Amino acid sequence: MATLRYYDQVGLLKPVAVDSFTGYRYYAISQLADLNRILALKGLGFTLEQIAGLLQEGLSLEQMHGMLRLRQAQINQVLADTQRQLTEVAVRLQQIEREQALSPYDVIIKQIEPQLVAAVRTILPNHQAVGALYAEVYEALGEHVPTALGPTPGQGGQTLVLWYDDEFKETDVDGAAAFFLRCPVPDNGRMRVYKLPAATMATTIHHGTYERIHEAHEAVMTWIDAHNYRIAGPDREINLHNQTPIRLDDPHYITEIQYPIKKKQEK
Repeated sequence: MATLRYYDQVGLLKPVAVDSFTGYRYYAISQLADLNRILALKGLGFTLEQIAGLLQEGLSLEQMHGMLRLRQAQINQVLADTQRQLTEVAVRLQQIEREQALSPYDVIIKQIEPQLVAAVRTILPNHQAVGALYAEVYEALGEHVPTALGPTPGQGGQTLVLWYDDEFKETDVDGAAAFFLRCPVPDNGRMRVYKLPAATMATTIHHGTYERIHEAHEAVMTWIDAHNYRIAGPDREINLHNQTPIRLDDPHYITEIQYPIKKKQEK
């Protein structure tokens, strides 16, 4: 049997004798218990290397309990990953069947570390008005611009927008224009310096005009709802590529959309 031959080769179950002419392996009746244990442990998902170690060192009740607990956790993680993939496939199928087209937006989950920013937050007449706040932030940074702006101070620093409203509004929008900072600087005027908290983010990339950026937001929010998450804070628009003066219709802009999320049952 090929399996027994392999177990012999890896030192897992040695025959009591081997015919020198035919190569036939002989096993003792007493080895059946070891074979059954090998097959049982293999059926639980343990590797042959793990099984060999267990058989050589002996197996206490405490050790077996610990290994089974670990294996249970591993299997649960595999099940959770498989369920997540199944949900993702179902969402994609629903989107294709509903729209009869492939979405340009792929939503993924990211773990974002705390990030230091300088920002001006205010109530804006509309979303487009946030662009005017960048000049105010930049001016308030003043002499700190060369050392504080990052990661590309030569290009004016990397900017982002924060939207604080709990639901979509076309007017009287609560928003902030911000710059990522390399180091702390003092507040100045309406500009405040603070750390954005670490968060689990549902994210996507919008490649195109600001006039159509709402489509990316809609894609992320649909994904969040379909995957049993809820929005857990202000969403962010990270400006990965744009140029001044800002134009709403420039198709070359690249923006990352980030929504902090938590499972609906989490507080």
